[in-house]
Amino acid sequence: MPDTAMPSQSLPALPTGLLDALSGILGTRGVVTDLRDLEPHLSDWRGLYRGASPALIRPATTAELSACMRLLNAADVPVVPQGGNTSMVGGAMPDESGRQVIVSLSRMNRIRDLDPVDMTMVTEAGVILKTAQDAAAAAGCLFPLSLGAEGTATIGGVLATNAGGNTTVRYGNARDLMLGLEVVLPDGSVIEGLRRLRKDNTGYALRHLFVGAEGTLGFITAAVLRLFPRARSEATALCAVADEDAALALFRRFRDRDESAIRAFEYMSGQGMGFVLRHIEGAALPLAEPAEHYVLIDLASSRPDADLRGLLEAVLEGALEAGEVLDAALAESEAQRAALWRLREEHPEAQKREGASVKNDVSVPVSKVPELIRRSSEALRELIPGSRPVPFGHMGDGNIHMNLEQPEGMAPTDFLARSHEIMEAVNDVVRDLGGSFSAEHGVGRLKPDMLAAWRGGAELATMQAIKRALDPKGLMNPGKVLPA
Repeated sequence: MPDTAMPSQSLPALPTGLLDALSGILGTRGVVTDLRDLEPHLSDWRGLYRGASPALIRPATTAELSACMRLLNAADVPVVPQGGNTSMVGGAMPDESGRQVIVSLSRMNRIRDLDPVDMTMVTEAGVILKTAQDAAAAAGCLFPLSLGAEGTATIGGVLATNAGGNTTVRYGNARDLMLGLEVVLPDGSVIEGLRRLRKDNTGYALRHLFVGAEGTLGFITAAVLRLFPRARSEATALCAVADEDAALALFRRFRDRDESAIRAFEYMSGQGMGFVLRHIEGAALPLAEPAEHYVLIDLASSRPDADLRGLLEAVLEGALEAGEVLDAALAESEAQRAALWRLREEHPEAQKREGASVKNDVSVPVSKVPELIRRSSEALRELIPGSRPVPFGHMGDGNIHMNLEQPEGMAPTDFLARSHEIMEAVNDVVRDLGGSFSAEHGVGRLKPDMLAAWRGGAELATMQAIKRALDPKGLMNPGKVLPA
């Protein structure tokens, strides 16, 4: 079970004069040491970890961060990058030692450039994801990365974790939406790679080292992001389906008819939907009766004359006749579309309100998703009788959040004490199906011990060699991603 102990109240001091030197670079707004102000930065969203830190620094420019890192590196002070603090695996948490300085790039929040001809946007790392989406929309463009935490998550954070989200089936993960990066390395040197090029074969693609590295190799300070034409035609439906196989069959029907129209294809179980309807105010099921399995289909096109409603109705008609779809509700307005999406997006919050849950962010080949859901659910019920599997997520790209809710009446602490057993029960199935134990949440602090079994040998040795080359002192986000 993750450690949630309170940090010691007697924290080791930083080297003499270091805080004054940092303040000299950043000014009074740039260094935070008061425990009351540090408090929001010392625990993660899920409540898995609570750390300690002597200070939070907030540089406002790349030059300021570079100067700070030169000082911190010379003093052998470990640092923890923290964006919107929405990590699901403790990736942005300091440990309990009180030695690790938190670095927030929240003041680096400018959109430096937006070019609707190039279809690119240059943003600093502290820009909130929703702000980037809105800026693109104001220019008549689309930045398609979309996830539940988009009102809090930052561009630096979503790139550092290679975030996925709802539209991966159409646009890919964060890595696929990035053309160039500006990065501050652990020693303070700066990689100035903000190139807006679609083609650039000039040596190693260094930018890809830092996307998905979870802040263990350096700080992403700015990025060139790809934009797309905005949607001019949309269609959304919530369907009750016969079972997991029927859900996959429906996805294949849409893919075979017009793969380019699919913006999202999400699976939800009856258990998870029940939690949403029970705990989320205003949530309502727009179908005649509850079901055991649901899918949310979201179609979009940049063509104003695209008949997506006709496409939606034609595919669903065939699926109804085949017995794959039992009932369907089609959004007639933007408000109804938002209401349908809310039933999907509120799953994490509803599970939180229902009680303790263990989250498994796994992926398998798309063809194996039904088997993943069935076999994992069976294994979890056998492991902890009375527990309630809550599978949901991105069926269209093979990423299912195979979560487990505590049995009714079981103490949350007793349930969470078996977290690693629960994760391993799911991982056994995932491994057998050729999948991954972390699809989009990352490894963070929660799962480094799993890495050797999944990515051992030459693969792990290469990762460790890269880490040693860029961060020889091991000061960048220690304890994350790589096993000790």
